[in-house]
Amino acid sequence: MKTVVKSVEIGGKKLTLEVGRYAQQANGAVVASCGETMVLATVVASKYKSDLGYFPLQVEYQERLYAGGRIKGSRWVKREGRPSEEATLTARLVDRSIRPLFPDGYKNDVQVIITVLSVDGENRPDIPALAATSAALAISDIPWAGPIGSVRVGYVPKNGDGVFTANPTNQDLEFSQLDLLVSASKKALIMLEGGAKQVSEEVVLKGIEFAQKESAKLITTIESLVKEVGVKKQVFEAEKIEEKLIKAVEKEVKDKVEQLIADMATKEGSSDLLGKLVEELAEKYEAKKDTIAKIIDKLTKQKIRDNIVNKGKRPDGRKLDEIRPIEVEVGLLPRTHGSAMFKRGATQALTITTLGSPSLEQWIESMEGEETKRYIHHYNMPPFSVGETGRVGSPSRREIGHGALACRALEAVIPSEEEFPYTISVVSEIMSSNGSTSMASTCGSTLSLMDAGVPIKAPISGIAMGLVSDGKKQVVLSDIMGIEDFNGDMDFKVTGSKDGVTAIQMDVKTTELNLETVKKILAQAKVGRAFILDKMLAVLPNSREQVSKFAPKIKVVKVPVEKIGEVIGPGGKTIKKIIAETGAGVDVEDDGSVNITAPDKETLKKAVDWVESLVREVKAGESFEGVVKRIQPFGAFVEVLPGKDGLVHVSRMSENFIDNPEDVVKIGQKVKVTVTEIDDMGRINLTMVEGKGPLPKKEGFRKDFNSRDNRDNRSRNSRPFNRNNRDNRSGRGDNRFDRRSR
Repeated sequence: MKTVVKSVEIGGKKLTLEVGRYAQQANGAVVASCGETMVLATVVASKYKSDLGYFPLQVEYQERLYAGGRIKGSRWVKREGRPSEEATLTARLVDRSIRPLFPDGYKNDVQVIITVLSVDGENRPDIPALAATSAALAISDIPWAGPIGSVRVGYVPKNGDGVFTANPTNQDLEFSQLDLLVSASKKALIMLEGGAKQVSEEVVLKGIEFAQKESAKLITTIESLVKEVGVKKQVFEAEKIEEKLIKAVEKEVKDKVEQLIADMATKEGSSDLLGKLVEELAEKYEAKKDTIAKIIDKLTKQKIRDNIVNKGKRPDGRKLDEIRPIEVEVGLLPRTHGSAMFKRGATQALTITTLGSPSLEQWIESMEGEETKRYIHHYNMPPFSVGETGRVGSPSRREIGHGALACRALEAVIPSEEEFPYTISVVSEIMSSNGSTSMASTCGSTLSLMDAGVPIKAPISGIAMGLVSDGKKQVVLSDIMGIEDFNGDMDFKVTGSKDGVTAIQMDVKTTELNLETVKKILAQAKVGRAFILDKMLAVLPNSREQVSKFAPKIKVVKVPVEKIGEVIGPGGKTIKKIIAETGAGVDVEDDGSVNITAPDKETLKKAVDWVESLVREVKAGESFEGVVKRIQPFGAFVEVLPGKDGLVHVSRMSENFIDNPEDVVKIGQKVKVTVTEIDDMGRINLTMVEGKGPLPKKEGFRKDFNSRDNRDNRSRNSRPFNRNNRDNRSGRGDNRFDRRSR
C-alpha cells in the first residue's frame, strides 16, 4: 500500500495523518502526529456477524511508557499491566465519539486499538488518537457514517470577554477556565466532554461553536485522505423481520404496552411481564425469542416517543421539566469523617468522605512522568443496585468513567492544599439505580464533603438531560430515568454551582443534534440544577466549621529551605525523635513545607511547637522557663525550646559564689532563664540571675577552657589549676566532653 500523508493546521499547530506505513493487514490504520506526539490507530472488523444482542464495538487505548522515554518504576515487574484510569477514560472518549455513526443493526465485531508511540509532554495524545481513529474508520471498508472531527477547546477570560484556543497544550490548560472536548460530524454534534471553573452557559456554547468550526477543517482533510486512498465501503443491509410476524405481535401486545412502560418506569415487575410475553409469543408463532423481544422493544420505544413528543407525557407521568422527588440526609455513618445520602426517584447514592495526611496523596506514573493527586473520587455500582446478580471485583469502564465525571464536577471547588492541607478521598456507593447515578453521586459528594468540614468554594449539583425526537419535533427532558435514557436520543449531564458550569458530558444516539438544541438544553438544565441545589442546601447550608473528631488534625509549618536539615537532624535523628515522643506524623517537603498530622489537637500542638522551635531564632533578652538537661562542673545546660538548649555558667546561677552547680539545680528541674547572648558559633548563653549580663571576655567560660594561652589558668572560678586536684581533673575531662557535644 502506498504511503499517503495529509496535514491540517488547527490552533496554530500542524496535525498530520499518515496512511500506509504500518499495520497493512488491518481494515484501516493511520498514524496521527501533533508536535512530537504520535499515535497509531488501527481498526479491524470481523467477517462474521455476532450473535450478541448489541453492537460489539471494542476500543482499546494503549499507553506505552517508551513513548515518553521511561521504564516502569517497579523493581520486579517491568511489563506494563492493566490500563491506567487515564487510558480507560480516553478509550471511552473514542468509543462515545464513533459508536453513534455505525449503522443500526450492524453486528460484526469491530475492534479499535490505539497505541501511543511518542509523547512530547506538550501536546496531549487524546486529540491525535481521535483524529487517527476517525481517519482509520473513514478509509476502511467498514460501514461508518463518518468522518468526525474532534477538538479540545481552552478559554482564558480577557478584557471582559475571553479568548478561545483550539487544542491547547498542557501548559495552556493550566491557565484555562475551560477544558472542553467536542466531537462533531459535518452536520451535528456527536460527543461533548469537559470541565470548567464555574463558567457561564454562554461561554460553554461559544466554546462548542468554536470547536465545530475548527473540527470542520479536520473533516475536510480526512475526506481528502479517503478520496486518495480509494477504498470502497461494504454494503450493509439490516436484517428484516417478516411483516406478518410484526403485525401479529403488535396485535398481541397492543393493550399491554402501557403496562410494560409503567413497570419499567417504576422498576417493578418489568422483567416478569416482558419475559412472560416473549415466552408465550415465541412459542405461539414458532419464532426466536430474540426476534420477539426486538419487536416488543420497538413497539415500546415508539409508544414512549409518541407519548412524550405528541402528548407531553413521560413514563412516570412527570412534566417535561419536572425533577423526581428528592431525599437528602447527612452524617449517617458515625465513625466516618463525612457521609451523605442523596436520593432522586429510585436512584440512590451513599457517599463517604475520608480525610488524610498530605503524604497519602496518590502517585500516578504515566508516559509523561509522575504526578500526584490529592482529591480522589471513586464510584461503585454493585449488581444489587439494579436488582440483578453480576460480577464483583475490579471497577468496570463505566464505573471509572462515572467516578471521573463526579470528580471533575467537584475539582473546581476543592480548596487548595494551602487552604486545607488534607488528602481527600470520596467514595460513592450506588444503592439503587434508575438513571443519572453519576449526577446523584455528584450531589451526594457535595454534601459528604460539606459534612466532613471541607471548605468547598461552592456547593455543586448535577442533572441529566434527555432528548426525544420523532424526526420533525424535538423534546428536551429534565432528570431522565433509565427508561428515558435507553429509549431516548441523548444523555446530557451538566454539573455546576449557582455561578456556573463545572462539568458536562454528552452522548447521543442521533446525528441531528445542533447548537440551538444544546442552548435550550443548557438553559433548562440550569433551572433544574438550581432546584436540586436548593433541596440540598435546605439540609446542610454550609460546610461544617470543624472536621470530624475522628479525622486527623493537620497543620503545615513553613520553614526556610536552608533549615530543613535542622528539622530532620543527622540521619533523621531529630524528626524520628519528634515522631516517637509526640505520636504525630511529620513529613518534610523539598520546598520547606513540614506537614504535621496528629490524632488530636494536643498532640498536634506539641509537634508543631517542637518543629517551630527548631527553626526559631532565639534572641538576647528573651526569657524562658527551661528544663535542666545536663549538669557539668562549669554549669548547666537548659533546654529553652524543644531540641534547643543553652549554657548557664556556674557564675550566672546565683549572686553568690557557687562551687558546685548541683547545689543549685537538678536534672529535670524547671528554671527561669534569660538569654544573655548568642555567640559567634550560634551557641546560646543563659543566666538565672536577673539583670546579670554576659560573662566578660576575660572570665568567659568559652575562652578559659578552650584557649591554649590559658592552659595553665583553667578553673571554674579563676582558681589556679592543680594537677593533683580531683575536682580540676574531672572539670578538665568534662570540658573536653562539652566541646565534643556542642
